[in-house]
Amino acid sequence: MSTAQVIVLNGGSSSGKSSIARCLQELLPDPWLTLGADTLVDALPPALREGGDGIGGVTEDGDGTVTVGPVFAALDHAWSAGVAAMARAGARIVVDEVFLGTTASQERWRTALDGLEVLWVGVRCAPEVAAARERARGDRAVGMAAAQAEAVHLGVHYDLEVDSGGTDAATCARIVADRLTA
Repeated sequence: MSTAQVIVLNGGSSSGKSSIARCLQELLPDPWLTLGADTLVDALPPALREGGDGIGGVTEDGDGTVTVGPVFAALDHAWSAGVAAMARAGARIVVDEVFLGTTASQERWRTALDGLEVLWVGVRCAPEVAAARERARGDRAVGMAAAQAEAVHLGVHYDLEVDSGGTDAATCARIVADRLTA
């Protein structure tokens, strides 16, 4: 049995990370908490979520590109340290993340998770598949999924990669779970 305390799923918006995380919670014998980018964004005050008043935060440009301001970046740093503290206290955690800063994002998580056993998983999905999912969801800025599909993986190193565009979430989760128990 794996000693992994954290599974980091990195992929663009609408790539299937959340669905894979839910399937992992059903498959894995121990309880695993799922926390991630959407959890953090949902916890933000509306002014930061909407990028209002120039304080920074998450803003979505017309092309689907997401930019973050310094206030959000500081909160994101605290968030990753807090998630790591939960893992150090004994919680097993699936991190559902979008590495907007690619290698810098992974390095921030590596620093926060230092000393913990982590399985790094890239969740890939063809831009056109992610865009179709985005349109069906209706709760994301149009263009975000396609813009992030490949960009969030640039220079990032994984222990395992899955293709959620050609494989359903349950099968992707089984591949991750098999890697944990190998």
